[in-house]
Amino acid sequence: MPNHQPTQIALPYQADSAELFSSLRQLPNPVLLDSSGYGGEFGRYDILCADPSHQLSSRDGQTQLQLRDGSNQQLSKPPFEALQQLLIEQGFDGHPTELPFCGGALGYFGYDLGRCYSPLTNQTQDDIELPEMLVGIYHWAIVVDHQRQQTILTSHSLSTIQLQAVADRIDTRASIKTTNSTSDAPFILDSPFQSNLSPSQYRDRFEQVIDYINAGDCYQINLAQRFSSRYQGDPWLAYRQLRHQTGTPFSAYLEFDAGCLLSLSPERFLQVCDSRVETRPIKGTRPRHSDPDQDQQLKQQLQNSAKDRAENLMIVDLLRNDLGRNCRTGSVKVPELFKIESYANVHHMVTSITGQLTRPIDAIKLLRDSFPGGSITGAPKIRAMQIIEELEPHRRSAYCGSIGYIGFNGQMDSNICIRTLVADRLDHQGGNLHCWAGGGIVADSDCESEYQETFDKVNNLLECLEREFMADNS
Repeated sequence: MPNHQPTQIALPYQADSAELFSSLRQLPNPVLLDSSGYGGEFGRYDILCADPSHQLSSRDGQTQLQLRDGSNQQLSKPPFEALQQLLIEQGFDGHPTELPFCGGALGYFGYDLGRCYSPLTNQTQDDIELPEMLVGIYHWAIVVDHQRQQTILTSHSLSTIQLQAVADRIDTRASIKTTNSTSDAPFILDSPFQSNLSPSQYRDRFEQVIDYINAGDCYQINLAQRFSSRYQGDPWLAYRQLRHQTGTPFSAYLEFDAGCLLSLSPERFLQVCDSRVETRPIKGTRPRHSDPDQDQQLKQQLQNSAKDRAENLMIVDLLRNDLGRNCRTGSVKVPELFKIESYANVHHMVTSITGQLTRPIDAIKLLRDSFPGGSITGAPKIRAMQIIEELEPHRRSAYCGSIGYIGFNGQMDSNICIRTLVADRLDHQGGNLHCWAGGGIVADSDCESEYQETFDKVNNLLECLEREFMADNS
């Protein structure tokens, strides 16, 4: 039986978790949930894991379980239901712990996982060979607490002797990593990023969205374009450069056989802490400006924008309904409305919605019933997803899905995969690198402004990679 008090071993504290994560990368399926030194309320913890005992994946409606020995089993249950069963079998007890994660399920839930639960046609091109969901069961974790300046190796289920063996293994891998540097495989972009929509194609789709809104099909649609390039080498080097370019509280780097996810997300999807639920949708954006006075004007313009407030409120109502399906009656509240948060490249309008779960295990049902996040679909959600399927050329893969954990202790936290790149590994040398950007279109939206907003959201990421890693710049 798992311990109610997790086993813990203190490790040397490092303010930058990137070096510590490098020591785990020789282990299978390493994962870093990374506050990127963001600081404050949302930048307290980094979580590092590797070597899962089980991996649960979903692709084309098929759920598969893979064990550490490589054996595979086809499951009859849908993805979220299979995850709940597996988490219970592996030691879920829902007993709160001081640290946010001491083992449990951790991974990603791609936007296209919604096809398992929503009536969507298959109109978009599916050209990325990643599962729609990939979640590992991790029995230990390294938690870096930046507030207390502590690094703790912890486990919900392993004994002190077993956990010490993990610590020794990490030390051994660290020495191996020192002698086998990733500099032998530098990261290189083969070409500048290219969009899958020309300006005229974007305008055509924008006008179709407006037609749907005027016809009463929907109130808001999140329309996105995809930027792609070929890459060679090690995506971890690209992620390390990007995390210094922009600090965000819900960043993550996930590495697996088929590719990598590089997420620099500023948006929380769902958190469950001691049965208290929070979601923090972003709706409303303005670019930053190098001149402090003009930057403040842009921030104030966003704060006072009736259009952005209305757009934000549409999604707040949608998410209140999503939370209400699994939270106690009367517990859903909106403690923060239209708060402005500033990041390296943009100002965002953010709202907090909270609620109270009845049982810790209901976190997975909450995730299922709220997925994908309403802030990146539109409203009403199902019709918005159907229109996205019709208008966007390619599937979204991990973009607008979620990266996060559900611990054996009943705690959960997850991001919305915006500002996220997917490295689709095609061979041992490299593959395709994709990044998306979108925005919510409403009845009074302006096409040129919405189109420019997509660039405002990701230009700092794409231009950083092109500047640092383009092949002809070497």
